[in-house]
This record gives sequence, structure tokens and C-alpha cells, in this order.
Amino acid sequence: MTFTTRPEIQGTYGAVASTHWLASAAGMRILELDGNAFDAAVASGFVLQVVEPHLNGPAGDVTLLAGRADAGRADAARPISYCGQGPVPMAATIGYYRGLGLDVVPGTGQLAACVPGAFGTWLRLLREEGTMRLRSVLEPAIAYAANGYPVVERISATIASVQSLFESEWTASAALYLPGGAPPRPGTLFRNPELAALFEAILNHAEAVSGRDAQIERAHDYWYRGPVAEAIDKFSRTQAVMDVSGNRHTGILRGSDLANWAPEVEPAVGIAYRDTEIWKCPGWSQGPVLLQALQILQGHNIAALDPTGPDFVHLVAETIKLAMADRDAWYGDANVPPIETLLDPAYAAARAALVEERASDTLRPGFPGGRAPHMPPIRRSGDTATSVAGGGEPTVARLHPSIDPQGEAPVLPTDLQRGDTCHVDVVDRWGNMVSATPSGGWLQSNPVIPGMGFALNTRTQMCWLEDGLTSSLVPGKRPRTTLTPSMAFRDGRPAIAFGTPGGDQQDQWSLLFFLRHIDQGLNLQEAIEAPAFHTDHLIASFWPREIDPQSLILEDRFPSATVDELRRRGHRVTVAGPWSEGRLSACATMQVNGQRQVRAAANPRGMQGYAVGR
Repeated sequence: MTFTTRPEIQGTYGAVASTHWLASAAGMRILELDGNAFDAAVASGFVLQVVEPHLNGPAGDVTLLAGRADAGRADAARPISYCGQGPVPMAATIGYYRGLGLDVVPGTGQLAACVPGAFGTWLRLLREEGTMRLRSVLEPAIAYAANGYPVVERISATIASVQSLFESEWTASAALYLPGGAPPRPGTLFRNPELAALFEAILNHAEAVSGRDAQIERAHDYWYRGPVAEAIDKFSRTQAVMDVSGNRHTGILRGSDLANWAPEVEPAVGIAYRDTEIWKCPGWSQGPVLLQALQILQGHNIAALDPTGPDFVHLVAETIKLAMADRDAWYGDANVPPIETLLDPAYAAARAALVEERASDTLRPGFPGGRAPHMPPIRRSGDTATSVAGGGEPTVARLHPSIDPQGEAPVLPTDLQRGDTCHVDVVDRWGNMVSATPSGGWLQSNPVIPGMGFALNTRTQMCWLEDGLTSSLVPGKRPRTTLTPSMAFRDGRPAIAFGTPGGDQQDQWSLLFFLRHIDQGLNLQEAIEAPAFHTDHLIASFWPREIDPQSLILEDRFPSATVDELRRRGHRVTVAGPWSEGRLSACATMQVNGQRQVRAAANPRGMQGYAVGR
């Protein structure tokens, strides 16, 4: 069965695939200058901060997996997980937020900000695994910020959705993003001179000393202990920002929070699946959801299932619901229980036995090691307003479905693009790989800090204002992030790097890609472009933290017989547009006739993903 509209990229030198063509081009330029995959990923990451400001920014976060090709190194048999998810401020306590009359952390504004981890994490990857100087990997981003980049339609739409907020409240954002009093038109060049000047100032400060590593460290200090930290501290203390609560709040993020932070690096967690080892970031992310789902599916003959048939969709959807229930009960910086307990084959077998012919209508977390789950509060979809500007998952808009002529189920507009965030995958000619998912610091989430050209992140909204949960708000702890890059190894070496934006949908769409590639034999591009789906039968990670039981959203390229059968099984099916689910990209490397070959693919959904290689 063929789904592709274009072939996957093939070559022998290197490849980059990302959610934006300019980021892919910047990464490929670094590879052609003899940089490695780690250098290229850093360059791509900084470009994404400039050209997708509605999806990530310099004060955002990033999680990434770095796979080394040198199988002779003892630490190279699995990828390294880089945690660019900064912790919540030390002043962030449940009592403080409750004292403000809040029962959840607002989805926008100062109270949602935590330590920005993206900048420091890209620098650490460059210092420890890269080969190039900081100026070489920052120059493409500086050039686009200073000289301009073509605005994609989604940027224009995002700015338009918060225009009145910018004009009435976030005036620094209006000054940058409403040139001439209106959102920039799609296709026009947009510049961010303040950000260009900031990056150039960082370079000038760094290059006052000699030595590559010393310059990188000096740049880190400029951000986390110097002028950037000072600007963030002053803004947080003095600026009362309107947020989704309907009130103005100053922040509690301080310069000391930035000064005391450094990105954490640790081995990835993984399982064996078929002829691969699949690796994810640990349980402070939602990454192990993919691993749990694959463990549950180990005993099924996925290859025998029609990838657009009801049996496949039902099995995967019910599996995801079980894994997500465990995420909501057990994942977080508290690390109780250990993720290895949740990945145990015996535990997975017990979970697999819960998948029935009918769609489950309840949340069913497990009892790993006999522990009883403690779940966050349940808010059903529609219980709270989600139309506040900039709130919730950072989609372009919360579009409301219409009802189909038969009145059977909602039908989403064909231009709906769920999802947030960016993604980039890189493979170089030596076989090194990176899979990275940058996010946060969205232009619609917080005001631009004057003189900086960027906004703070809002990741603290993923913490709960209830005691005793593994993802409860605790000073200095990391929010349980949705950012979740993926990497597969074969024979102890990196083989596939892949991922997608999409909040709670990230591991759902990544699971579909992986099953269709590994079990059902589709190539990278075919696996990406195959009709996709997701469920919202989970506690949403973003404000207002709702759940939509038995929901199942399918692209309308699924056969009508599949839709009918899924409804018969109890799924509340919503039919979305034909290309509305996900923004996957992937890179791979393999031996073909004794020669290394690289392959890459990107998503046609959204019309801005791009894969390039040679």
C-alpha cells in the first residue's frame, strides 16, 4: 500500500529533516562545511528559534537524543538524553499559586515561566559533541533575524489571533509583531533586529577570550549569569502581565534560578522491539509512553493488520490510552516508580490484557510494583473556557468542529493544524545522529522582553497544584514535558532519528510512524504520509488540562468502513481534514552494498517541513 506524494531523500553524505525548510538548509550547510550531526543540529535549532517564533524561541526548552556512531566507545551503545527542560522557580510553591486564587497554573504569562533551557542545552551539545565554533552555528540564525525570513501563513494567523491582546496589554510584542499596525502578511520578509543584536552581542562577549570551549562557556554565562538573566529578572519582578486567568501577575522567575541551572545529560531509556532498540528521554518527559505502547504491542502481528483498517486503529488507540493513563499517574521529576518498572514485560502483558473489543471509557492507570496510582483532577472537555487568547496548547486557534449532514459526528475544518513545537533530525556521513524537539517561548505565550526580542516560556503550566502527584508543583523541579524525540539503534549503532511537534499527540504520531515503518514495511516518506489519528482520552498537558473520553480524531483519508466500525466499537470519532495530523520528520542510515546510505523524509502537512541530503 502506497501513501507517499514524494520520494524519501537518499544520499551518502548526510541529511537533515525538520519542520521548517530554512532550518534544514542551515543544518545541511554545516554538514557540507565538514561539521558533524551535532554541529548541524545546533545550527538548525537556532534557526528554528528565529523562523518559527510561534512554535519555539530562545527562552524556550528543548529535549534531544544524541547518538554517536563510534560503537567502540562504551557509552555509545545507546543515545545520550539532553534535558533542556528547565525547572520551575524556587519561589514556585503550591501555596503561592493557591493564594492567588488559582487551581491550575495559567497557560500564559509570567506565572507559567520556568528556567529557559534551550540556549544552554544547544551550547552543551556543541561543546561536548560538536566540532565547530559558536559563531559558525549561530551565523545563519543571526542572518535571518537581521535580514529577514519569509513569513509562513501560520505565523500570520497566530499573530492575528492575539492582535488585540498585543495592542491592549503586551505592547512590546505589538511593537515587534505588528509592523505598521497589522500582522505581517504571509510570504513577506520579517525581521527581528533585537534578537539579531542579542546573538551578536553574545558572540562578541564570547570571542573576547580564545579557545572554542572557553567561548562556549562564556556565552553560557552571558545568558544565565549576565545581561540576559538580568533582563529576565527585571522583567519578571516589575512587569504585571495579563494572562488567561483574566488578571495581571508579576513573575517569580529570578536571575538566581538561571544562575543555578545547567542542562542535565543522562543515558536514554529504551527497549528492544523487533530488530531494533528504541530509545527515549526518561520519565521527566512523556517519552516512555512510546516504549510502554510498544511493549504492550510486542505480542501482536502488526504486519498482518491493514494500516488503515479498524483493527489496527482500535488496537493502537486503546494501547495509547493505557500508556497515557500511566503517564498521568506516574511520570514526572519525582521518578516514582522507576521507569524500568513500567517497561517490565510482565507489567506490559498485564496492561495488554486490558485491551478489549470495545473502546474504554475510563482512565486506567496501572499498579506497578503494587503501588496504587494517584491521579490528577479530572476536567472533562467543555468544563472550562478555552477561547482565551494564547491559552491552551499553542495551536494557531482552537477551531470548533461543525456537525456533518447526518449528525453522526463532528467534522473538523480541513485546514485544522493541531500541534505545537518544532522538530529536527540529522544524520552525518559518519553515522552520528540527533533527534531534537525544541519548543516554548511562543510569541503568543508571553510578552516580548524589551531589548531581547524573545518571550519567556510557559512550561510550568504542566505542573499540578495538588500535593502528592509525581508531577506536582515543587520548587526547583522540572515540569513533566511533552517534548519527546525518538531514536532507534540497530546492532548498537544509530539507525533512525524521528519525531514530531504536537503536545500530547507527539508519541501517538511517532508510534504510528514507527509501526508502519518497522512492522508494515513502509519507507520513511510513506510512513510519515500514511493517514494518521490520535485520541484525546488523556489528561491534557496544557491549560485548561481537560480530558475528552473515547475521543478519536482521524484524517478523512481513512475508509468510511473503518470509521463506521470504530464508531460501532464505541469510539467517539471525529473526522478531520486529509492532512491534519502531525508534522513528522525522520532521518536514517543503513549499509547498502557495503556503502553507508542516508535517507530522510519530511511532512507535507503544514507545507513547511523539508528534508535535504546528498
